[in-house]
Amino acid sequence: MTDSTIPTVRLGDEGPEVGAQGLGCMGMSFAYGPSDAEESRATLERALELGVTLYDTADAYGAGDNERFLAPFFKAHRDEVTVATKFALSIPPDDPTRRVIRNDPPYIRQAVEDSLKRLDIDVIDLYYMHRRDPAVPIEETVGVMAELVREGKVKHLGLSEVTAAELRAAHAVHPIAALQSEWSLFSRDIERQVVPAAAELGVALVAYSPLGRGFLTGSFASADDLTTGDFRRQHPRFTGGNAAANAALLDRIREVADRRDASLGQIALAWVHHRQRLHGLPVIPIPGTRKPGRVDENTAAARILLTDEDLAVLEPIAAQVAGDRYADMTFTSAGRE
Repeated sequence: MTDSTIPTVRLGDEGPEVGAQGLGCMGMSFAYGPSDAEESRATLERALELGVTLYDTADAYGAGDNERFLAPFFKAHRDEVTVATKFALSIPPDDPTRRVIRNDPPYIRQAVEDSLKRLDIDVIDLYYMHRRDPAVPIEETVGVMAELVREGKVKHLGLSEVTAAELRAAHAVHPIAALQSEWSLFSRDIERQVVPAAAELGVALVAYSPLGRGFLTGSFASADDLTTGDFRRQHPRFTGGNAAANAALLDRIREVADRRDASLGQIALAWVHHRQRLHGLPVIPIPGTRKPGRVDENTAAARILLTDEDLAVLEPIAAQVAGDRYADMTFTSAGRE
């Protein structure tokens, strides 16, 4: 391993070994405004060079477009990468702007076949339930997912945005390798119950939006700075007075960044990496980016060890954040706990 390559961690007790930082690929073809395909492909290649091996997508990202975009990269590096995708957000044919949560067995079986075809692979390394439909017993959903493992279509199972109780119920049916939830300096609700449950069960925590959807990097100050099609314009934290109040919180991060000769984003990611030592479970942040240079910056954060002084400065931030992380929190673990 070179000085510029990140270390590795294991997803769950029996899951694959992956780079300690993954790559969220959603923005390469969905949600965050226009993207440059060539630059995104260069980003994927640079990430792999730096030891990033966990690549995260979902069937709902651009109605399958993100999976199709990633397919050639996965095919070229199949033995080097861990492919993670998700099901559960169904797109109604009559309204492509909507997402309907589905956890029923027939839907799951169709979803996995569609993802395998779009990704052009024989087996999905890590298959997540993207969101939870409380109307379907989680034991039933995970039971079908377990069948996919036995059939050789999926290697390992993951869940996203589930409560501690839901995680325990699912894990009793089949081992869960990874739980994906939002976790950052701005979003710490999972620390109350979900993280302790994951640590108890030996489940890795994959932290999505560890940079607060880019806000923690200082790249934008409010929704008004974003393009019209950017879905962050719908998030309460980035609008009106909430945005102004939250932008002021970046001063604490900036204080630590200046002292450590690092960027805001690097300190935010270093904080997430520190959760592994604090809570005693594997934590893999998956920051999203479409620029090779940002991958260099992000992965360098895995080597920043925050001091007690740094952590004390950052600790109060989450309690002062204005606005929820989604307009509708019922689809999150926090909304159901």
